Amino acid sequence: MKLFVEHLTVIDSAYLCATRGIVGESWIVDITLHGDLDPQSMVMDFGRVKKQIKAAIDGSVDHTLVVPAQHPSLQQTQHGDTVELRFTLEDGSAMLHRSPAQAVTLLPVAQVSNDALTAWLQTMLMQHVPGNVSAVEVQLRHEDTAPVHYHYAHGLKKHDGNCQRIAHGHRSRIMVWEQNVRSPAREQQLAAWMRDRYLATQEDITGQTGDMLQLAYTSPQGRFELHYPATRCHVLPTDTTVECIAQWLADGLKADQPDAHFRVRAYEGVHKGAIGEA
Repeated sequence: MKLFVEHLTVIDSAYLCATRGIVGESWIVDITLHGDLDPQSMVMDFGRVKKQIKAAIDGSVDHTLVVPAQHPSLQQTQHGDTVELRFTLEDGSAMLHRSPAQAVTLLPVAQVSNDALTAWLQTMLMQHVPGNVSAVEVQLRHEDTAPVHYHYAHGLKKHDGNCQRIAHGHRSRIMVWEQNVRSPAREQQLAAWMRDRYLATQEDITGQTGDMLQLAYTSPQGRFELHYPATRCHVLPTDTTVECIAQWLADGLKADQPDAHFRVRAYEGVHKGAIGEA
């Protein structure tokens, strides 16, 4: 017997890629449970699925930096609960990520992929299902959207939840109205400019050496540090909440064309976001 739950949760994370750097991602998670019926004539009660399986996903990979632990350019050290990652990108630039261990998911692979993360999740979730369940099948998919979207990563030091982790991210839609008329050209412009960028808050920058931007902050979960190429970053004068991002994008369009009115609908992952106007 099979039991399925579509759109059980959304994983908003980032993963480390030798070509693209830190890539924000949003995966919608569908699951199918294979097993025998229990005394209630169920494979698993839907309430337990939502509480146990969703909680296991949300408490593991969600809002973490997913790292290919077997990549030859990765150097990993751990001091107590602090994990330090050093990684050389294909263009020769380097990065450093230092954080509490809970902010990192290490996959035993050389390259992060949907298949690798799916296999990891299926193995992990078997620890959270009753004995009558023989297999957990996971499908990771993207939101069915128009092609205008971008990937970004950030950290929110003031957040009291997992958004405070310095390198998590999202795959996000973008919609723009110019003079109250939808503008696909502006959407493509912003999506291209924002694609695969790390969004940094100005006050989190502690220094810069050459092209390497140094960011750090301490939040409720601990100390977070990121050294990352400035050419892969955009720096905001505000926090990088989606509210601030939407307004920042609208203000940027307004600065280029002062006589026009702009409305930006910026998403943060799937089915949520903020609207900025200028």
